[in-house]
Amino acid sequence: MKTAVKPKAAKQKEIFIRPQLCTGCHSCELACAVSHTTDRDLVAAVLRGERPPRYVWVDAFDGLKAPTVCRQCKNAPCVTACPTGAMYVADNDIKVCDVNQCIGCWMCVVACPFGAIAQGDGVALKCSRDCMQGEDDIPACVRACPTGALVYMTVQEFAAERRRATAASSRAR
Repeated sequence: MKTAVKPKAAKQKEIFIRPQLCTGCHSCELACAVSHTTDRDLVAAVLRGERPPRYVWVDAFDGLKAPTVCRQCKNAPCVTACPTGAMYVADNDIKVCDVNQCIGCWMCVVACPFGAIAQGDGVALKCSRDCMQGEDDIPACVRACPTGALVYMTVQEFAAERRRATAASSRAR
């Protein structure tokens, strides 16, 4: 019996978390918020009284600090749960929320297994990767992380990195 060969999908980069490296400094939160100000300038935003949303949160659980950010699930439960279509998959395969269609029912919050959707002024807030800056298109939170707890790479690159780290630690024993 022959199986169909699926064409290779483009390797999309994702934000991955290395919780063991997170110090809880909140640099990612600040960078995220600043990237969503009018002119992407912290001082100007403070002087204007701007209070931009942030789409990444650093939490501590049992002494472990780790950022929470939208995982951009392949079969996103937030999109499926949204009764108005406010949560949808954009052309670039990024899951976004159209705040003009959001009715604040919070079904997306209930559906998200990672707690990566927040409440903001009656609408859902989630990372839509619109903070990509620079020639290398790295998200603001990743760019700001001083310890490398947040990285932006393909699933294959991250998995290979984890395998190398596991092999190195087993050799060191």
